Amino acid sequence: MKTRSPLIVTARIPEEDLEPFDHLRQAHFPRERNFLRAHLTMFHRLPGEYIERVVQILTATAAGQGAFFADVSGLRHLGAGVAFSITSPALEHLRGDLQTGFGQWLGPQDRQKWQPHITIQNRVSKTEADSLYRRLRENFVPHPIRITGLELWRYLDGPWRAERVVPLAADT
Repeated sequence: MKTRSPLIVTARIPEEDLEPFDHLRQAHFPRERNFLRAHLTMFHRLPGEYIERVVQILTATAAGQGAFFADVSGLRHLGAGVAFSITSPALEHLRGDLQTGFGQWLGPQDRQKWQPHITIQNRVSKTEADSLYRRLRENFVPHPIRITGLELWRYLDGPWRAERVVPLAADT
């Protein structure tokens, strides 16, 4: 669906879990292109014209899911950058429920197989990406991060503006 005012959905990660990724992003993402903190994108382009309905779907879906852990399971070479792979059946299930709710609005990027990740470097030379990938791989240790909610953003032709935070249901 075409939109002049796209919305983006990310997984909400608590500050203490996000900070190490953000630090790496600040160090390795090209400054002139780095408008954002580190993030885990779930949907890339929803229609801003329907923000009230998008928020309803986020809220209803989040109400049925408690906070959970996801695994930082590995590194991903992006060709022109590096990302950390995220693995979580609960995260996959949450996204599947949202995908069902957003169905008619999803474009090709959001319909394809999802590979959750947190990008810390992009749009650099392959040599620079190779170097960072090798360095990070040497000391990589899988570890958990917490997913506590959903974040809705408006894309502003580069930067994003926060629109809403939707917490997941309390732990049961």
